[in-house]
Parts: sequence; C-alpha cells; structure tokens
Amino acid sequence: MSTAAHTSVDLGLTGRIVLVTGGVRGVGAGIADVLEGLGATPVVCARRPVEGSDREFHSCDVRDSDAVAAMIDAIVATHGRIDGVVNNAGGSPFAMAADASDRFTQKILELNLLAPIIVSRAAHAVMAGQEGGGAIVNVSSVSGHRPSPGTSAYGAAKAGLDNITESLAVEWAPAVRLNSVICGPVETELSHMHYGDADGVAAVGKTIPMGRLAQPTDVGNAVAFLLSPLASYISGSTLTVHGGGEKPAFLSAGNTDNQV
Repeated sequence: MSTAAHTSVDLGLTGRIVLVTGGVRGVGAGIADVLEGLGATPVVCARRPVEGSDREFHSCDVRDSDAVAAMIDAIVATHGRIDGVVNNAGGSPFAMAADASDRFTQKILELNLLAPIIVSRAAHAVMAGQEGGGAIVNVSSVSGHRPSPGTSAYGAAKAGLDNITESLAVEWAPAVRLNSVICGPVETELSHMHYGDADGVAAVGKTIPMGRLAQPTDVGNAVAFLLSPLASYISGSTLTVHGGGEKPAFLSAGNTDNQV
C-alpha cells in the first residue's frame, strides 16, 4: 500500500505558513513534502541546508533562544504570519546511561525537550496575536512511553515533551492548539544507526503488526491532519503512529500454538 501523501485531499492547508524544524532530512523532510503537497508553504530549518532543495531555509540552532527569535521574526517579515510549527528536530545516538557523560545527557535533553519549548514560545508570541491563531505539533516517540534502553535521556525528554504539550494546550487556548504525534520506528537514511543493514531494518519491521517501519510521509499525514482545520477542536492530545505498536515478547517466547 502506498504511503504517499494524498495530495488530492483538501485539508484546508492551502497558503498556510508552517515551520518544520529539522525539516531537511528524514522525518522532517517527509513532513515538509506532505505539507507542500497539500498546498501549505513549509519553511524548514536546521543547522545546515541540504543541496538541491528550493524550500525556504533558515540556519538555526533551535536550542538558542536568540537564534530562534530571529528566525521567527524573519519568517513573519517575509510572510506576515506563521500558521503552524512542527517541532521535529531531535534524536539521540545510542549510549548506555552508565557510560554517558553529564554533558551528553544535557545536550540530548536540550535538543529534544528544551528546544521545542523555545520554538513554541517564540511562535506563540506571534500566533496569539494574529487572526486565526495557530497550531503546534510536537513530534514525539514511543520511547517516552516504554523503556528506552540505550536512549534513556531521549525517552525521558519525549515523555516531558508530551506532558508539556498537554500543559501548554491549556495555557495557550483557545488561540493556539498543541498536539503530539508519538512515532514508532521510522525508516530514514539514518535507520542503519539503530537497526543495522537492510536485513536488520526488515527484521525490525517484522516485529510491528503492520509489517513494516513507518515512512516519513506516514508521520507527515498525521501532522498535516493535526495542523488542519479538521482538527480545530483537538488540542492537548497525542496521536500514536506506530503501526499497531510492539508485539509483547512473551507471545513469541513460549512454545505453544498461541504465537502472534
């Protein structure tokens, strides 16, 4: 089954200005592709651009509040408003907690929790005063809702991100809506770092009820819905995009016929 964006569907996003952090690769690029296909204008940011892209790009360290404020000001100066933000920038290399330095842990928390707060606050300052308000979607992870060995700081940050999504949805209503998309494993150009070669990626996919890893556009479709007028009464919620989740280990560990 195709996972491409359904560009013939009108979600009411035409002309919407949407910032996608970390929007030049992987999940972020997939989100930007979906939004563009639905008529929105994705503006992407990252530390460095990707060659060959003609999307509006801003070089920004999203952990730096001054840099984020300057980026938001530049977007508003160009477009007159900012309708949506997708806090996608994040991630973590594998590191066991006992071996990780304090600085490493701090950097993971800053990127995955503090940065979305900084970006959201800067966007809120604009959205709260403009006609129609705005919507913010935080890209979260199943790692925040189950054990996350090897990426424990990342899992803790994502759990915090989902909590602050709920809190800010209350603080900033009704002008600004906030929701989280909780992602399971997604197949990107960096999948090999976590799952190994193509056989490893395929093996991980077999553990998921849908039989495969998510594609970046699967996440993009969920994000687009939450940004759209169709979700105008949805705020402070989480939408899980994980293909049915992870099969309980005990189901395949036994030697009965009750295998799943």
